[in-house]
Amino acid sequence: MGQTVIEVVLGAIVAIVITIVIENLRKPKLVLEIEKPTDADYRDRQNYPVGIARYLCLNLINKPLPRWARWMTRNPALQCHGQITFHHLDGQNVFGRSMPIRWSGSPEPIALPLVIDGKQSSIFDPSRYSMEPCMDVHPHEAERLDIVARFDNEDFCYGWSNESYFSVPLWKNNNWKMFSNRYLVRVTIKTSGEKCVGFFRIVNDVPQNAFRLETASPDEIAKIQKSMSV
Repeated sequence: MGQTVIEVVLGAIVAIVITIVIENLRKPKLVLEIEKPTDADYRDRQNYPVGIARYLCLNLINKPLPRWARWMTRNPALQCHGQITFHHLDGQNVFGRSMPIRWSGSPEPIALPLVIDGKQSSIFDPSRYSMEPCMDVHPHEAERLDIVARFDNEDFCYGWSNESYFSVPLWKNNNWKMFSNRYLVRVTIKTSGEKCVGFFRIVNDVPQNAFRLETASPDEIAKIQKSMSV
């Protein structure tokens, strides 16, 4: 009788442990990776605020389960949202605040064209605009998020978010303007109680066609973390 009770208890404990392990395994596993820079030429388009542009972006990837566990399915990362902070090389926050991320695949918050009585007009759709948009990332898939942009071979670069579509001048948001230099970036993504953090370096002391993101070094990461803990 005593042995049977012990076996039942041990069996229950093993079942609980297995359930916990499986649930932890199925949680979203997010990583941030550098995406190849995107170059755009708008010089043949009317009413565009810039001629040429280079955008620097990251991919947020929800990694698949290990091969041995693919009889299960990893959970999607739902309602992913986040913030970006820009830092000097000594780790200090450039602007003293964070910028909401913009998902490249989310609708552009621009006015929609409209024809009324044969006359061209436009209307703003508030459903297309959010200062902190959210995105679902399914297993073995990726969603791209914007970091910074640089235009017309200028020395400056600008943090890129939904706010950029309403800035003055348009697209060149002086609230997130950075000069010819190198900067550090901390990107934080949150979803369903989980958090993914990535650290990168903006190389902006080069010509526009060499403007790029690099992975931050351990020393640079430590400087950001130290500045944020003060």
